[in-house]
Amino acid sequence: MNLNGRPTAYSRVTLSKIMTAVDVNLYGTVHGGVLMLFVDDVAGAAAARHSGGPAVTAAIDEIVFLEPVRVGDLVHAYAQVNWTGSSSMEVGVKLVAERWDSAESEPVTVATAYLVFVAIDVDGKPRPVPPVIPGEVDDERRFREALIRRQHRLDRRAAIQQARADHARGDNQG
Repeated sequence: MNLNGRPTAYSRVTLSKIMTAVDVNLYGTVHGGVLMLFVDDVAGAAAARHSGGPAVTAAIDEIVFLEPVRVGDLVHAYAQVNWTGSSSMEVGVKLVAERWDSAESEPVTVATAYLVFVAIDVDGKPRPVPPVIPGEVDDERRFREALIRRQHRLDRRAAIQQARADHARGDNQG
């Protein structure tokens, strides 16, 4: 595998889908789980493109639903790799809806998400990924923000492990 860096633009993927009646929840809007699956699909495609092969979802750092999605809306999912480690990648996703009943209006951002993927080999073991090279100013910002999210994940994991260790010793104060 070529482990020379790849520009952020290399991993960019766009998927589009018209939301239908089978996607609706009890409130008459598109079910959040349907949107989460769409987010995972586009993020997986970006991770596979960047890493040059299979990649699996390791974590969903954040998903924020900003606006409801309705039946008939044409939803575009945009994804790119923001940051890479040795075998892991953070993928950023944005969902944008074109409203079916107001075609002349501007598309609306309906959700954003950050996911962590790990590239795997044929045995399901982590494999190295090429570094990402931020190209544009926004790509550099996303890279820096991805480092912050990574540090938060590591700090949270360490704090939970410490709390479990304290509890096991009987040091639970609170």
